[in-house]
Amino acid sequence: MNIDVASAGADQEPFLPIWGKVSSVHADAGNCSTLHLEPPKGQVLPIFQPGQFAMLYAFGIGESAISQSGKSDENVASFTIRPVGATTRALASASIGDLVGVRGPYGQGWPMEELKGCDLVIMAGGLGLAPLRSVLMKASSSKTKPNRTALVYGARQPDEILFHDEMAGWAEAGIDIKLTVDRATNDWQGSVGLVTHLIPLARFDANNTVAFLCGPEVMMRFAAGALEDAGVPANRIWLSLERNMKCAIGHCGHCQFGAAFVCKDGPVFRFDQIRSNLFCREI
Repeated sequence: MNIDVASAGADQEPFLPIWGKVSSVHADAGNCSTLHLEPPKGQVLPIFQPGQFAMLYAFGIGESAISQSGKSDENVASFTIRPVGATTRALASASIGDLVGVRGPYGQGWPMEELKGCDLVIMAGGLGLAPLRSVLMKASSSKTKPNRTALVYGARQPDEILFHDEMAGWAEAGIDIKLTVDRATNDWQGSVGLVTHLIPLARFDANNTVAFLCGPEVMMRFAAGALEDAGVPANRIWLSLERNMKCAIGHCGHCQFGAAFVCKDGPVFRFDQIRSNLFCREI
């Protein structure tokens, strides 16, 4: 990607990206790639809060909404990408030194201030663990550190478990990790089945729990209901939704969700506030 780096910042024009230089690339499970971006000399990347997303631009191809998947300390931002279309294929195949357009941060992130003095249950499916990775990283070291943290995560098969090489460190930090897959391989010794079946095995006090969910929407509907059945109040369950993003600033209407826009009112919503729309077909 041989392009000139403009000096204008994203705050000057909402549709004008700044350029992030790929400083490293990490091949993740399920054909995903994590890009670590740093600004070219003379620029500053925006700081993303856990749960916010960026519009990443592959030069000459297009933009795609990608949630930040790692802390952006020292002016580095990380994004985990699964190649499913022309834009995400181009982004996922970027090499060190390539430039990627970055617009953002956009949207409402995870309510980290809710965690202090509570237990935290993180439930994710597939690529849905990526927007929650920064929560796992931040919650273990921040002033809002929860009492206990449980990660309940499901993937289609063992070789699609994201960030598997980081989980031993998370477990050493005291995070209770429960994993399941839809299809087991011969060497898989863990659970097989729905992620909701792991809820009774996780350690948390339902009356004093905050839950963050991200994954396929059908999984989140059942998981939110199962957590509520287990005693977690609906107003303490938060979900990150995915919709077709184009402008990311609430103008185009592509991501309308009832009366809300996922790009600016979400992507993180409280379960009790969106329950009716979440269970309504075609919304």
